[in-house]
Amino acid sequence: MPAELRQAYRHCQKIARKHYENFPVASFVLPSEIRSAVSVIYVFARTADDLADEGNLTDDERLTQLTQMESALENTIKGAIPQDYLYIALADVMARYEIPAQLLLDLISAFKQDVKIKRYQHFGELMDYCRRSANPVGRIMLYLFNQASVKNLALSDGICSALQLINFYQDLSQDYEELKRIYIPEQDMQTHGVSEAHFAAALSDDKMQQLMQSQYDKADKLLRAGSWLGKRLHGRAGFEIRLIIAAGFKVLQKLRQQDNVFSRPRLKIHDYIWIFWKALRKK
Repeated sequence: MPAELRQAYRHCQKIARKHYENFPVASFVLPSEIRSAVSVIYVFARTADDLADEGNLTDDERLTQLTQMESALENTIKGAIPQDYLYIALADVMARYEIPAQLLLDLISAFKQDVKIKRYQHFGELMDYCRRSANPVGRIMLYLFNQASVKNLALSDGICSALQLINFYQDLSQDYEELKRIYIPEQDMQTHGVSEAHFAAALSDDKMQQLMQSQYDKADKLLRAGSWLGKRLHGRAGFEIRLIIAAGFKVLQKLRQQDNVFSRPRLKIHDYIWIFWKALRKK
């Protein structure tokens, strides 16, 4: 591997290790080569996500920078790779594992949508967002392991959409206070008598509790529907996905048990032990 490419991979791994996630990112159970590739994909997605969410940029500035990132990706796809560590490593990962470029373009599309759309009328709209914001990551993982069958891709979509929803549920307060976004369908809010005032006041009353329990049920069904993937994949790939699934169930459990739905749960050491045990048991 050329020195420039090796340095690009190392840079991505360094950045990936700095970010705290409730779900495993490029965990130790993956082979080192796959772990390096996952770090590159993670940094690409994290960079775009931060452009959509972080800092004090205006929406126009966010969209401009995301468009620049999109252009850099399109140039990389065409072979005109920018002299940037991320795209140097990304081009190698895409070529080596034959990752469809559309998956990465979908991620950029979703992050642009984050800037432009702050509300969702019904659950179908939210699922379309998940299709582009979360599902590409799971699909890319399957390509990395050469396991991208039609069945596996479908199961992965269920898992990734569920994890995206769970992330929304644990960030209700942050998304509203900092970004003025609500990722709970307005139709569901109306059904349970919840309004935007609940989010503005972080009001976790009975109505809000009932609304969120109904949302947790949706994520739970998606996660269970996709969980068969953990049994279909063998070796380290299977163990990694079972870790992620178990972590999703654990965060959902903590969300259900909270009195305040606007509080973000944190996994503790004993939670990670439970997750590891569940992944080992293949259940």
